[in-house]
Amino acid sequence: MACLLMFSCSDVKKQKEVFTKVDLIDYVNPLMGTDSDFSLSNGNTYPAIARPWGMNFWTPMTSKMGDGWTYKYRDKKIRGIKQTHQPSPWINDYAAFSLMAITGDLKFQEDERASYFSHKAETVRPDYYSVYLADYDVVAEVTPTERAAQFRFTFPETDNAYIMLDAFFKGSMVKIIPEERKIIGYCRNNSGGVPDNFHNYFVAEFDKDFELNHTWGDHWRLIEDSTENKGEHVGAIIGFKTKRGEQIHVKVASSFISQEQAQLNLEREIGSKTFNQVKTEAAKAWENELGRIEAYSLNETQLKTFYSCLYRVLLFPRKFYEFDTNNNVVHYSPYNGNILPGYMFTDNGFWDTFRAVFPFFNMMYPELNGQIMEGLVNTYKESGWLPEWASPGHRDCMIGSNSAPIIADAHLSGIEGFDKELLLEAIIKNATVANGRPVNSVGRAGIDYYNELGYVPYDVGINENAARTLEYAYADFTIAQMAKSLGKEDVAEKYYKKSLNYKHLFDPSNNLMRGKNKDGSFQSPFNPLKWGDAFTEGNSLHYTWSVFHDVQGLIDLMGGDEKFVNALDNVFNMPPDFDASYYGFTIHEIREMQIVNMGNYAHGNQPIQHMVYLYNYAKQPWKTQTKVRDIMNKLYLPTPDGYCGDEDNGQTSAWYVFSALGFYPVAPATNQYIIGSPLFDVVKLHLQNGNTFTISANNNQKNHHFIQNANLNGKGFNQTWIDTQTIQNGGNLKFNMGDQPNMSWGISTEVAPYSLSNKK
Repeated sequence: MACLLMFSCSDVKKQKEVFTKVDLIDYVNPLMGTDSDFSLSNGNTYPAIARPWGMNFWTPMTSKMGDGWTYKYRDKKIRGIKQTHQPSPWINDYAAFSLMAITGDLKFQEDERASYFSHKAETVRPDYYSVYLADYDVVAEVTPTERAAQFRFTFPETDNAYIMLDAFFKGSMVKIIPEERKIIGYCRNNSGGVPDNFHNYFVAEFDKDFELNHTWGDHWRLIEDSTENKGEHVGAIIGFKTKRGEQIHVKVASSFISQEQAQLNLEREIGSKTFNQVKTEAAKAWENELGRIEAYSLNETQLKTFYSCLYRVLLFPRKFYEFDTNNNVVHYSPYNGNILPGYMFTDNGFWDTFRAVFPFFNMMYPELNGQIMEGLVNTYKESGWLPEWASPGHRDCMIGSNSAPIIADAHLSGIEGFDKELLLEAIIKNATVANGRPVNSVGRAGIDYYNELGYVPYDVGINENAARTLEYAYADFTIAQMAKSLGKEDVAEKYYKKSLNYKHLFDPSNNLMRGKNKDGSFQSPFNPLKWGDAFTEGNSLHYTWSVFHDVQGLIDLMGGDEKFVNALDNVFNMPPDFDASYYGFTIHEIREMQIVNMGNYAHGNQPIQHMVYLYNYAKQPWKTQTKVRDIMNKLYLPTPDGYCGDEDNGQTSAWYVFSALGFYPVAPATNQYIIGSPLFDVVKLHLQNGNTFTISANNNQKNHHFIQNANLNGKGFNQTWIDTQTIQNGGNLKFNMGDQPNMSWGISTEVAPYSLSNKK
């Protein structure tokens, strides 16, 4: 599908519009966010050459094997192009191996073989990557399928052309089969979260006979004229004589199930297809998904930012399932090591993605999210617990009980195809069972204290206790919502009551959330600027707003709308002061807040990203409109430094995608989107049910970010939220914009967004 990008051009007498057809994939910059390192994140992304939600991604690696920052934009050398499953540099990679081409003297150790490259001789698209390896006069290209890929290496004239497959450390095997022009083997590298029998089996088929074959073994020991090696870290080298411009193709696939399954994946997804055929199919796959949302605008930079963000939203969680010989869906379980039927997805941190990524799937991809929910059913059956951070199995990262809002929101959004009763059982287990948790992030740390006292105490040795309390309370609300929908009124009533536990941490002396000791006293001393400690990657100024389900209740605690708005304003108006003593150094999230000149607002991390939409609840929606536009315009660009912090599995991108549409899911499991300020002149949502929902904004030029009035399907629309079903029904939402706020639009108490205290 293509977008109509509208340019205005004029002469003395008239103005006319020129419509130019553009493929949406051309707007995507996979390098957005790659100019990052440990100390400062502009996204912490790598260029993922992949199909949407593909089982395998591919990426050039500028860093050493095992370095989570696998591709850094400012690096000058490439060591290879690797199959990667990394969701985040902080979680790191697993099941990675790489291919590299060189000429001349044989160099295979990763530092020695690395070649200089330039971004000027690099093409980076979601469906295709090309780079000129300057030290070897070789062009390397790759284009992906979901479980396989095609490589194309263009060589100079030489008697010494080599392609090497590095199977990486932590256990690997390679076997060269010259008569079949093939390399097979496995890699076992991981960063945790795998059973003992974990393998990634690979197969690589070449279209040219081998002139030589070597392997290397542990400690980079070259073994000439060998065809097989196995050890801690091994690799394979094959050699050719080539003419200038000669191209060697490599078809590569892998499987978590078996060597035979890897071969089946290769035959099924590539078979006899040419490089260009695979590339065309990959481009079409992206165009189909990107085209589900058609945005029309005069501002090409905003279109590039939007579609680059949308690309990120469509990457994770990755498919962790395959199709057997009978075309049945099967998966290797990263929880018990068995081969089992059904769907499995992985590489996702729910602490990040419950906020907007999964609500986006419910809106645009209900069928996919039904499969993801079935995968959660399988995870619960196979491990006894729901995941909170999976990569590929349970990982001990972040806090909360955020599988609950993801599951409840899917159910309340009408997603089908999964065992809802079983998943309700699973999220209630999270809320009640303390023992047997596989890692600390699974279930609820401090649950016995929480259930007894109504909060996790500050002084009992459980870190980030206030953040845990607030997130558990919201999770309890989502449990109540799901239980009520399933007719379990007693369960619902219990968890609605528990969802008010956020009130235990509210300190009326400063109108902030604060850690509380076991004896009921507040933690002391208290510094609202202190990051960490009672909170998670943030401070009290950030977490005070984590009452997604009962904003009106928080407003009441603060003493009314005016005090609430003043507290919101204060976050933006104060200096970017901070206390980093809990960490012992200035973590990157703090630095990212400090440098953007937005006070203590820390959009680069997730806890506060919904905050700007809360002005709507306090009857000042024009402030939401201003802040949302300011954040979109200031903190996002389609460039290597285009994010203001970690992109995190699509969450920071999903914030932009939703906000550009004109609304945001502040409280998943309430079936409402909260209105902001639509960025584009027209956006069309092509929904999976066949309906189209169109959002248009008239008079939407620069600085006209204030909503003057609106209508929905031809009728006046005077509320600051729209329910999810209205979107699914299709229709037209039209805004009229202006450069001054309309302080009478969307301020009625009767049409305020959902809060539990209002019992809407």
